[in-house]
Formats: sequence, C-alpha cells, structure tokens
Amino acid sequence: MDSLVSAAARALRAGDPLGALKRVALREDAPALALRGIAMAQLGELAKAKPLLRRAARAFGPRESVARARCLTAEAEVALAARDLGWPARALDEALRTFAAHGDRENELYARLLQTRRLLLLGQMAGAELALSRIDLRTAPALLVAIAELVSFEIGLRRVDTRSARAALERARHAAERANIPSLSAEVEQAMGLLAIPAARLIARGEERSILLEEVEAVLASKNLVVDACRRAARSGRQVIALARRPVLFALLRALAEAWPGETARELLIWRAFGARRGNASHRARLRVELGRLRKALRGLGEVRATPHGFLLAPRRPDEEVLVLAPPIEGADADVLALLADGEAWSTSALALALGSSQRTVQRALSALEEAGKVRGLGRGRTKRWLSPPVSGFTTTLLLPAFPALG
Repeated sequence: MDSLVSAAARALRAGDPLGALKRVALREDAPALALRGIAMAQLGELAKAKPLLRRAARAFGPRESVARARCLTAEAEVALAARDLGWPARALDEALRTFAAHGDRENELYARLLQTRRLLLLGQMAGAELALSRIDLRTAPALLVAIAELVSFEIGLRRVDTRSARAALERARHAAERANIPSLSAEVEQAMGLLAIPAARLIARGEERSILLEEVEAVLASKNLVVDACRRAARSGRQVIALARRPVLFALLRALAEAWPGETARELLIWRAFGARRGNASHRARLRVELGRLRKALRGLGEVRATPHGFLLAPRRPDEEVLVLAPPIEGADADVLALLADGEAWSTSALALALGSSQRTVQRALSALEEAGKVRGLGRGRTKRWLSPPVSGFTTTLLLPAFPALG
C-alpha cells in the first residue's frame, strides 16, 4: 500500500473524509476506489458510494480476499444507512468468514455490529440482543466500543429499561472521547437528548400529560391496571394480556379506561368500537357480545360492570388505579411515521420489512401520509425513497417495532 493510500486510510479512520478524498480523488486503482467509496459514504453521498465500493470489490484480485471482504462490509454499511434492508445478508456472512479465516479481528467485529444493527432496525430484538452478547469487545478499538454501546442503548430504549440505556450511553460517551471522532461524539450527544424529551402521554382520571421514558418505565412496573395503547395490551404488574389482534376489544377497553373512575355511555362505546355515530338495536346487541368477550379476555385484571347509562371498568383491587399509556402521535399510520422520524430515506420494501407488513399496505399508508403533507417521496419506481421531517418535542421510541410492552 503506497503512502497516499495509507494517509487516506488514516484520515478516514480519524473521521476526515475530505482529507481522504484529497489524496485519492483522481485515482482508479482498487484501494483508492474503496477509500473513495467510504469517504463518500461518510459525507452522506450514499448513491455515489455504492458503485465505487462495487467497482473496488471487482477490481481486487482473487488473492486479495480480505480487501474484497472489506468492500462488502462497507457496502453493507452503506445499505444500512440507506435503509436498504433487503441487501443480501449472505454477502456480509461471506465477509465475516473471510475475516475470521485471516485473523482480521477488527473488521470481523465491525461486520458483526452491522448485523446486529440490521436486526435492530427490523425489530428483531431477541436476535439483536443475542448477537450483541456474542461480540467480545474487551480489546476492541474505542470506535467499535462506542458503536456497540450505542446499539446497547437503543436496545435499552426499546426495552424501556432506562437504567441500562443510561449506563450504555455513558460507556459510549467515554469510548467516543477516546476515539476522538467529532461525528461519533455528536451521535452520542444526540442520543442523550432522547432521554430528556417526552416519550408518551399518560391519561389518568380524565387528565392527560406528557411523560418521559423513565416515567413510562415506572408506569409499566406499577401494580395499577395499565391500558397500553402503544402495543394494544392491558397489564398489571407481570400479568399482561395482548389485544393487538383484537382491535374492537381494545377500543372498548381504552374507552372504558379513559373514562375511569366514571362510566362510559353505550353510545360512546358503540362509536369507539364500531364507528357508528348513531347506534341501533344491532349495534347494541353486538356491544353486549363484545363486552362479554372483553370480560373473559381480562382474566382477573379487571371487571366490566354495567351501569344505568353504560359500563364501568373496575380494577381487581380497590387500591389500584386505571392508567392509559398513549403514544405521542396516533393514527393508523403512526408506526410508519415513527420509522421515518429518524430522518433517513426509506424504501417501501424496507418499511414493509421493518413493520412486518406487506408492501401494498405500506404503499397505501404512504399515499395517505403524502396527501396529508406528512411525508414526501424522492425518485421513481424502485429507486423511490420516502422522507419525513423529524418529529420535534417528543421521541417515537414506543412506536418502533418490537417495543416490549408484552414482556
């Protein structure tokens, strides 16, 4: 490796992509192409970075398998940053095997962290935690330690475990200081801000207020009857009843919980559950059936009682309160907005993968959001990407895939 390529590599490692480009911008050999691709990626020019890395991978000969694996790893990182979650994971597996066979431990760790971050974006929390636990960072460079701790912080956020999230963030801050990379330190500072802004709305006794993630954790750990509108569940202590696949029952439960300790009129329940402004005999009969199912579903968490004008939700113990944990933004497409709130450009296929939904469902949601002026599309056909302005004033953590309200 000549002196210019070595100097460009050192500049990239220090977080100076412009310094790297000054040294290799006009060169077309394989190492220079790879470094140019990484530099463009660091500058946010992902569309230009991808073909450069592919050209570099093809330019390296069969004896330069490690260099080719590094290009594949860099391309995987570009795909992750571009939210191209359909990028073939087997290419990264191939790179991992190459690194392990040649003893390139630093790049092997980096590739494993990329795998973990991809699992996290897809909402596969258990897989992400397992993958992270298998990464040995005891002698890893500070850069990799900081990235791993940021991943651990994100897992803590989604698990609503603020203690572990804060501890991971503190470790990430120390590692970023040792790495002395300004962009990495800025990322840590930005992550710190997520703990200081509202994450949900708490509705209790007819009053509503915004609460931080730490307060959400306390609410979920309390012995009160909590109606969790973030993941459509009812819980008290460790007992959790999932109603995500029973929307009518959850609509009735939430209406009853929001009115507690008062009663909810029959007409309001009919409107909330069935969308009928004026109930008829058929609606009232159906309401009785659905409330019977709700009584059975609650299984000791609470009781639905009839009153002269409607129905009343009563917790199982007289010292319990009924609390509603509502997301910061609501609507049929709130989960799509939550993913787009990271400021990155997402493809329809990537959104569908992350949400566990069909592309057609996501397309309908995006069309509705575009008509409302909440998102905008860039490009056409397969290259089309979707953007949304970052949501200010609160975090959408509780709306992201795999929020563990049911665990």
